[in-house]
Amino acid sequence: MTTSPPADPNAAAQARTGALAAALCYFLWGLVPLYWKQLAAINPLELIAHRHVWSLGFVLLVIFAQGRFHEVRAALGTARGVAINFLSATLLTVNWLVYVWGVNTGHVIETSLGYFLVPLVNVAAGRFLLHEHLRRLQWLAISLAATGVAVMVFQLGHPPWIALTLACTWGAYSLMRKQSPLGSLTGLTAETLLLAPLALGFLLWQHHSDAGALGRVNFATHALLISSGVITAVPLLLFAFGARRIRLSTTGLLQYIAPTVQLTIGVLVYHEPFARDRAASFAFIWVGLALYTADNLWAQRKK
Repeated sequence: MTTSPPADPNAAAQARTGALAAALCYFLWGLVPLYWKQLAAINPLELIAHRHVWSLGFVLLVIFAQGRFHEVRAALGTARGVAINFLSATLLTVNWLVYVWGVNTGHVIETSLGYFLVPLVNVAAGRFLLHEHLRRLQWLAISLAATGVAVMVFQLGHPPWIALTLACTWGAYSLMRKQSPLGSLTGLTAETLLLAPLALGFLLWQHHSDAGALGRVNFATHALLISSGVITAVPLLLFAFGARRIRLSTTGLLQYIAPTVQLTIGVLVYHEPFARDRAASFAFIWVGLALYTADNLWAQRKK
């Protein structure tokens, strides 16, 4: 009679630590509306410019401390590398801008819908852009999500543009990042390095035209603006740490923490309407996500 080898306690500890880091990352992303709401009086475009500039300062400190700037230099060493990273940086910027605008104009629930839709948008992109084969449950999940969006269009009289823009830009950004050899931190460094000069130029122009926030707001608001780099980079560091130590299926489950926390904040903190008809459209999407997740777990188990 043979016995299976004992589980590696070090690997199990690594997996627990990685899962905790990834869960904390998604939880922090879910809390981000509370941060941006404190800056609602400032133009969203200016907020994103600050985010680029201060994020670059923070990630450069980390990259130099780790001795990995050569990776960034290599990524931007060719015209193709610059073009790819500039395109991904543009997608990320549009996602950030729409998200901040949505949060600060009272659409926290709709922004959460956008991130609930991301996994299903990724599956659809894999089928129609990369010609991947979809399993039956994946088709059903996409169909249910499309039904949920159609129900919301019927209720609102127009498509949920904020949610769809967030889902599509983040899905396209994720697709590009998956095809990049750079990790999350080095990728963010390369992207912000390309766009930070434009962001800095915009901030200087804003200041020159007496429209910028710097020098014209109180100390607390200055501190919040400068901390946008930390708000951006710390969850990414946690994600990078966790993703290397846990299974992809675990990451797929944990990613629902962020939009769930956002939805909870929208309903309980900012009292955005979430009546029965709106919940019905979310229900179609949640059932689709449940089927998608179950299908992924089953496929992982078979492998």
